[in-house]
Amino acid sequence: MQNEVIEKNFQIARLADIAPTPCPCGQSRRAFMNDENSVASMHLVEIKQDSELHYHKVMTELYYVLEGEGHIELDGQIHPLTPGTSVLIKPGCRHRAVGKNLKILNVPVPKFNPDDEYPA
Repeated sequence: MQNEVIEKNFQIARLADIAPTPCPCGQSRRAFMNDENSVASMHLVEIKQDSELHYHKVMTELYYVLEGEGHIELDGQIHPLTPGTSVLIKPGCRHRAVGKNLKILNVPVPKFNPDDEYPA
């Protein structure tokens, strides 16, 4: 299977085969970033230990922790992250995840737009 299959009524992506892109949190493999979709994207993110605090003006993010342990900073508050933890981050919330071997699934709504990423 190729990285993504795009059909009229569905799309399929293999995140492991998508090249990683640097992001404030680490490295992100971004699926469903094509012009045929505007609803949401899905990112497999490997969090770096020196991730950068940032926020979005439009986008809401849903995080789901897959592997590792660490914490997330949300508007200055620290919360632990372990596998199975879910986080909803609304627009305007200054945030960053930090951890060792921390891997998350991130679902931005609407689809990720790099122009909606601001340093805090």
